[in-house]
Amino acid sequence: MSNLSKIALIKEMIDSAESSLRGAKQLLGEFTGESGGAQIRSNLTRAAGQLNSTVDEGGKIVEGVFDGKSMIGPDKKEYPIPANYASKSKLVPGDVMKLTVAADGGFTYKQIGPIERKRVVGPLTSEEGQYKVIAAGKAYKVLLASVTFYRAEAGDEVVLLVPATGESEWGAIDNVIPRIQAEMDAEEKIISESKKAANSIALEDDDSFIISEEKEKPKKKISRKKKTESED
Repeated sequence: MSNLSKIALIKEMIDSAESSLRGAKQLLGEFTGESGGAQIRSNLTRAAGQLNSTVDEGGKIVEGVFDGKSMIGPDKKEYPIPANYASKSKLVPGDVMKLTVAADGGFTYKQIGPIERKRVVGPLTSEEGQYKVIAAGKAYKVLLASVTFYRAEAGDEVVLLVPATGESEWGAIDNVIPRIQAEMDAEEKIISESKKAANSIALEDDDSFIISEEKEKPKKKISRKKKTESED
């Protein structure tokens, strides 16, 4: 194995170990009641505290941070965000939002500062009425509206958008691979690997046949020579 291959293998082992550790910490927190959710919440609230809130002729404008379900304003208050809007816009915890409160009380949201995202893939599960996606060694909560919008079912493989750095309890569904399709893909992969294995065995059999023929040819030549000498 080359040095580059060894380095790549070591990195893969480290990533796997870190994912396992995160998952173990989350499970331990759920059992002991010491979940990291409070710390995540504190970080989002602190980020929201650095944003602005103003009032002008168009109404009140409040900037805040999306926490997975609602927006946290600089005043630490929670402003409800319609689940359908959050799902279709694929909002991710940490995204900076702007809320305009009109004179008649209407709310208009706009995403003004999306954070860096990454994609993770895992199965969709349901536990006590809360949908979650098990990916990258942890369980991410997802909005019911997202599950409904994509017509996803428990067991489907889900492509999830989560913050590229830091911890998060929530993720945004980016796409869904139906369970039936996933099973078909897995079956096709098994069939393809079986065909490759069969072809490999067939090639080995052909090679052994050629070798046996080459060994038998000298024997035939020797027998002809003996026959000629006997005739003379």
